[in-house]
Amino acid sequence: MPRPAYLKIADELRNGIRAGAYPPGTRLPTLVELAARHGVSQIVVRQAVAVLGAEGLVQTRRGGGTVVRVRPTVRRIAMDRYRVETEPQAQAQGAEPATSFTHDQRIGWADYRLERRYRRVAADPELAALFELPAGTALLRRRFVFFAREEPQQISVNYLPWDLVDGTPVADPAREPWPGGTPAQLAYLGHPATRVEEAVRSRMPTRDEAETLRMGAGVPVITVTRRMMAGDRVLEVCRDIVIPADRVVLDYAIDL
Repeated sequence: MPRPAYLKIADELRNGIRAGAYPPGTRLPTLVELAARHGVSQIVVRQAVAVLGAEGLVQTRRGGGTVVRVRPTVRRIAMDRYRVETEPQAQAQGAEPATSFTHDQRIGWADYRLERRYRRVAADPELAALFELPAGTALLRRRFVFFAREEPQQISVNYLPWDLVDGTPVADPAREPWPGGTPAQLAYLGHPATRVEEAVRSRMPTRDEAETLRMGAGVPVITVTRRMMAGDRVLEVCRDIVIPADRVVLDYAIDL
């Protein structure tokens, strides 16, 4: 069967974007121009543009035409990133505060901002299984939005046992951002983390996630479910860390 006209147009535009004929931030030819060029209706051209939008290559702006998306800087994140929060020199007196996020983003403390929302919740069955605690156990839920140079980069929803943090500075949102992040908080509470477990998945973002992270259409997110442990005890569960997939590469190394 012959390839549909809208897919042929999408192929041509995609190739032009990748070859640099349409650099990031520039407008594609108008619907009228593309329809005349290919001898098709504007409906067919709209279908082609919709294909590119679903792939995260372009954005259509009301009154502004269709624009090639500006690709964000991709950050490589290694599994050993938590060392910046636990190594003695990282928390030495006089050293600039840091967390794994500021390390990943290569930013200083002044360029880091954190939106936060705290509340007490009861563990649902999934959280209870992750914590290895009974369902209904009281937890502190903390939702964070991480900003680098005023650009939202990451959402994180983490949980801590209520009996561990109740009445402590860790349960006070005014104390955020906390130098050293969650590992430093667990150490402050007398339970330094000895193990980190992560499970990585991918999916499409929710509407709230896409709006919060200022994402373009068609871009998936990477989600990381994390557990921090001290010995056999699970002291923190992050469900989930949410990062736009076009902004990050996760690096994992295994010593054999």
